Amino acid sequence: MIRLRLSLCAIGIALLAACASPTAPPAPTAVVVPNANLVVQGIPPVPQSLADAIGRYNDFRGHAFSDWHPTQREMLVSHRKAGANTAQIFRVTTPLTEGEQLTDGTDPVARATYEPRTGQYIVFERAAGGNEVAQIYRLPLGQAGARPVLLTSPDERHSINTWLRKSGQLIYSSVPIDRTAQGGTRAKITTTLWLMDPAKPEGRRKLAELDGGGWAASRPSPDERVVSLTRYLSANESQIWMLDLDSGVAKQVAPALGSQEAKATYSPAGWTPDGRTLWIASDRAGEFRELMKLDLASGRIDRVSSHIPWDVSGVTLTEDGSKLAAQFNVDGRDELRFFDAATAKEVRAPAALPNGNVGAASFHRARNELAFSISNAQGPGQIYSLGTDGKVQQWTRAAAAPGMDTSGFSEQKIVRWKSFDGTTISGLLTAPPKKFTGKRPVLISIHGGPESQAGFGFLGRSAYFVQELGMALIQPNVRGSSGYGKSFLAMDNGFKREDSVKDIGALLDWIATQPDLDAARVLVTGGSYGGYMTLAVSTNYADRIAGAIDVVGISHFVTFLNNTESYRRDLRRVEYGDERDPAMKAHLDKISPLTNAAKIKKPLFVIQGKNDPRVPYTEAEQIVETVRKGGTPVWYLRADNEGHGFQKKDNQDFQFYATVLFMQQTVLK
Repeated sequence: MIRLRLSLCAIGIALLAACASPTAPPAPTAVVVPNANLVVQGIPPVPQSLADAIGRYNDFRGHAFSDWHPTQREMLVSHRKAGANTAQIFRVTTPLTEGEQLTDGTDPVARATYEPRTGQYIVFERAAGGNEVAQIYRLPLGQAGARPVLLTSPDERHSINTWLRKSGQLIYSSVPIDRTAQGGTRAKITTTLWLMDPAKPEGRRKLAELDGGGWAASRPSPDERVVSLTRYLSANESQIWMLDLDSGVAKQVAPALGSQEAKATYSPAGWTPDGRTLWIASDRAGEFRELMKLDLASGRIDRVSSHIPWDVSGVTLTEDGSKLAAQFNVDGRDELRFFDAATAKEVRAPAALPNGNVGAASFHRARNELAFSISNAQGPGQIYSLGTDGKVQQWTRAAAAPGMDTSGFSEQKIVRWKSFDGTTISGLLTAPPKKFTGKRPVLISIHGGPESQAGFGFLGRSAYFVQELGMALIQPNVRGSSGYGKSFLAMDNGFKREDSVKDIGALLDWIATQPDLDAARVLVTGGSYGGYMTLAVSTNYADRIAGAIDVVGISHFVTFLNNTESYRRDLRRVEYGDERDPAMKAHLDKISPLTNAAKIKKPLFVIQGKNDPRVPYTEAEQIVETVRKGGTPVWYLRADNEGHGFQKKDNQDFQFYATVLFMQQTVLK
């Protein structure tokens, strides 16, 4: 066990004399120097001794699957290699061998795909400094010294959608970036779909220009004459459209145009080989998203997975359309289930799969081999494949600092409590090892979204809080979280926003009843919407927490809606409420943490990326300024080369060190 209670020597240079030998001059205390991109305010010097003691928790390195090669048994993965600052794309040609690094640079790359005919080049997305204005690049393979070629305009945000495999043409989407000042006239938001041969980008062709920012194209039909589109309207409503690639005409197919059925979500998942039927996921029949089949000629929709009372979260089909693998979110853990695509019946898994939470899963086009990733309490994502012979093979091995053993890391378990109105709320509890005795301090970590979910998996750096500091970690899924049905998902919308904050109040009540948890030492944290929740808990339950850590959080809903990027604004209004309505604007102002900042009496740590397009940095700076005026201690950490959360390791490291220091001064004293 490592005990990290800082002495006076480690906390302040001015106090060194009190700790020095009376016969020798005080030795200087080494501190961690923030890099040039970090703005540090109110944070005491971080002792180098603290960084040295906890640094081994900074180097967990897993892998994320990106794409199979179209003909060969090799894949693209996203990974951060030892000593690197960001994740990049690697080509792995043989299981459990070190991959060949393909991309490089100061910004991470997580999404890449092979050219679909011969795999002669890859196409990938990359944004600068966390601004999320992604650009698309082509990178030739097998050419020494080849450099990425920019394919798109930096004035727009782009996204790889899908390929026309026969012609090797790419369908991608573009959304304009709103650079007008607050209060200025904003252009109408549209999504443009383009068809381009990445080897000849100058010949790109506009397929369609569609109203709004929630459009994306998925796999084209087998004859590649039409492509299915998803139109996302909110977490509780989406549609499926078909786009004719020759005429550019798009028509809605689900729900049927003019249908009087209640709002539901629909998303395309794949085609039958004859092109007559579309596999879809939808919650039209009940609380959860089910796997279904849509007959395009008649519009009839047949349920396939009604026997599984959980959301389908991913679908992949073999190229011949005979087999289907689907992921289901079972109480926060994604599991793979297998179906005979011809009969639409579930079949037994062909092999026992590794234990853990399933990430991306994809069948190889030429081999029918299924790639999937697994993470669990003992490690980050590792990639496996399931062959047609029923054998599971590991492709990548997660890495950690030398001598770091994660095999004994604590498992998460589900806990439940009743909220103010009788609604059952659940969360994941990770208890510290048994070597820690007595009532344990608690870290409540609230997910973002709000249409997201705290799920099972590796905790990364947060494992340090549990394993070494003896803190109990609770990750609540308050109302509004996904995974528990569409009614639960909508329970925090509009005027019901603060009901989710009351769910945390009920959690504080529950903590007080637990003999092994210390209700007097509770710290709350969260990112994005979880940052709003953190600030809201700080205003509503200031007397019941010891401090709060707000990461890229919303501090005032009206200023947030005015300043968030244009392509997101209308989608966020559906969730939070439309500030253009006077009654809603008054309500949003009333419940916003900034309005209630005078109630924040416990130490606050605010973390923000300067280039954040979702929650602009002004949300952080206005809450920091206002809370400081009230006399409450506020630490502020801003990274000028980051966006919605830190992605660069050197910034993440300093955030981690400062977070531990904050814990030591609030709940670990």
